[in-house]
Amino acid sequence: MSKIDWSGLHETNRFTIITLPLAVMSFLYGIGVRLRLATAKMKKKRPLPGFVVSVGNLTTGGTGKTPAVKMLAKWAFEEGFRVTILSRGYGGKYNTKVFVVSDGKRINAGPYKTGDEPYLLALGLKGVPVIVSRNRYSAGLFAFREFGSNFFILDDGFQHIGLKRDMDIVLVDTANPFGNGHLLPRGPLREPIGHIKRADAIIFTRYENKTLENRYEGLFNGIVQFRGDHIPEKLILPFEHREAPPEELKGKRITAFAGIARPAAFKNTLLKLGAEMLSFRRFRDHHSYTGYEINELKEEKERLGADYLITTEKDWVRIQRDSANITGLGYLTINFAITSGSETFFDMMKKATEDRLKNL
Repeated sequence: MSKIDWSGLHETNRFTIITLPLAVMSFLYGIGVRLRLATAKMKKKRPLPGFVVSVGNLTTGGTGKTPAVKMLAKWAFEEGFRVTILSRGYGGKYNTKVFVVSDGKRINAGPYKTGDEPYLLALGLKGVPVIVSRNRYSAGLFAFREFGSNFFILDDGFQHIGLKRDMDIVLVDTANPFGNGHLLPRGPLREPIGHIKRADAIIFTRYENKTLENRYEGLFNGIVQFRGDHIPEKLILPFEHREAPPEELKGKRITAFAGIARPAAFKNTLLKLGAEMLSFRRFRDHHSYTGYEINELKEEKERLGADYLITTEKDWVRIQRDSANITGLGYLTINFAITSGSETFFDMMKKATEDRLKNL
């Protein structure tokens, strides 16, 4: 099944030769999820000595959690809270119980050891420690002892149910909120759609589907709702040692590729910037690129006469060691912003944090 286009499969209900076995596995997965949640309700959740907020979703990526975590961490740091990001470090090869990706000043390892997202967060955040661990309670206690942390952000933490949270924020991509509506592996859902009721706040990202609330009438009732968007920040051309505004891509002939949960979203971003797309290659999320694949991408750019070969920042950190000979290679950095209800969102966060810290 390694050759399956999972992102495409998770967006369709079309019957194929593998639909039946995947449906059976989804059924069994659903039983396991429900049993896990039922068991968790009977156990006492462990609290950390500070404010704990989770940023997560119901699906296997694609909602842009990493830029949202970065935005929240920057805000909390600027407000004077002692922030630490706690991540599982998906795909990372670290072999210790707790690994400090960054102490806020120095990055201790690359993406192959830490995982893509923690490394990107460490690159983009000064003064904010980033820690990976499969036990985020232990990681939080470590951060409290070592850094005096009192504001903990769980990166991709909605399904991490053993740790007590003060707030659960869930991101929902309105362009494709729940894929084909099925649980893993037939669909992208990590748990049933109705479990979104556990959320304290929802941020609707890429708000293009104005009928979302009608399609899921009643699902979001009682949950505070906001809108957010992913905004291209800079075009980085590392081997030209320069950066440019994203608008530089307007009218440029480009080839592009992405190994993220929803490559189509990145492709649409490039098209909206006015780039002339000559080719676009999709890879699976967290793909480990081979030298052969990188060379193929280089040769395609040259064969088509493209001005640039463009990828995501997340992909760049995985290929930078093997791509020094590609002229015109660039990547986009992305910022996340609350576009509707921003003042309310940050007032809510500040009040909840201060109330929690008063009670320590």
